[in-house]
Amino acid sequence: MATSVDATRRQILDTAYDLFYRKGFGRVGVDEVAAAAGFTKRTLYRHFRSKDDLLGAVLEFQHSLALARIRKWQELYSGSAEDMIDLLFSELAKWSTKPEWTGSGFTRLAMELADLPGHHARTGAHRHKAIVEEWYAELLTNAQVHSPAERGRELALLAEGAMVLILIHGDRTYATAAANAAKALIRRA
Repeated sequence: MATSVDATRRQILDTAYDLFYRKGFGRVGVDEVAAAAGFTKRTLYRHFRSKDDLLGAVLEFQHSLALARIRKWQELYSGSAEDMIDLLFSELAKWSTKPEWTGSGFTRLAMELADLPGHHARTGAHRHKAIVEEWYAELLTNAQVHSPAERGRELALLAEGAMVLILIHGDRTYATAAANAAKALIRRA
């Protein structure tokens, strides 16, 4: 059973993630996170030493949730490579229809902190994206695609590009274009 300390920490993490995702890390202060979570700044600092610590915890928490989703979806991606690609990019298009969608929080954060290459948040984003790329390679291995690690990297590139262009243009057909490009790469392999 969760303690009130755990519940408080979780409330702060959920609130911080929501605010960082919607507004960006640099535009959100700890005062705003504490107030939106319903706690004092002092309470926030009892759980997290700094805003950077809070961000690191948010990323770790979101990374674990994303991995749980990937594991849950694993069976859905068990068909042919083309079926898997269609599903992946149709899910991306569906995800982009959510209200206030702003793409991948990990990608946005890495871009926001581009001038801080050693920042632990960038390291966390790198780790998360590498694991997703490995998952793509695993799916492609299971679908018996030639050079699955290379194709997984190309798939990651197309998925990231589609997310960014959907965000920029507000046009979900970029997901279809990325899926078509991915299938062409698979066929050529």
